Amino acid sequence: MKLLYSIALLALFLVPASSSAQVGIYVNPIATHVSTSEADHGVFAFLGDNTTSRMFWGVNMGAYYDRWHGQKYDLGLDVRDTITGANNARMNEFLVGARVVAKSWSPSWRPYVQLSGGAGTTRAPHSTVSTTRATWNVYAGADYRWTRYIDIKVMEVGYGTLTTISSASVGSAATTLPSANLLHFSAGLVFRIR
Repeated sequence: MKLLYSIALLALFLVPASSSAQVGIYVNPIATHVSTSEADHGVFAFLGDNTTSRMFWGVNMGAYYDRWHGQKYDLGLDVRDTITGANNARMNEFLVGARVVAKSWSPSWRPYVQLSGGAGTTRAPHSTVSTTRATWNVYAGADYRWTRYIDIKVMEVGYGTLTTISSASVGSAATTLPSANLLHFSAGLVFRIR
């Protein structure tokens, strides 16, 4: 997963950039509320035995490249890797997305929305087995231009789904479990290169 992330990040920076393109790098704390409608049981229960929700904590790191510029909006790409954990369970989401940034509000504020897709890897708290499944997330947030090279990510909220490891996917359970709902909250700093 980390090799794939490094290759995607390198490709992002090798794309020719115009003088008005904006590149930003971020490493921010993140909280993710993971919930399911049915509790899982056994050693492969991702949220824990007989648990339907849990708060995960970790780090959200990535980069964006706002390449296409319009009068009111910028369009760009975002590549991110989110690593979170709780109760000895681990979740890692690698996502690539398209983002739209509004420019018409204020020169200092940059509100954005983003749709991302990729792969999510989960490991249950009492097992070394992990599974990787497709995932998607929608984000909305706002960056505030603090200095020439630093923005403050005032808040980013995201929603997505991921089919996590479970007794149904790894064990011998005859039933299937629904995908987990992911609600993300993040804030921090963005370092602008251009």
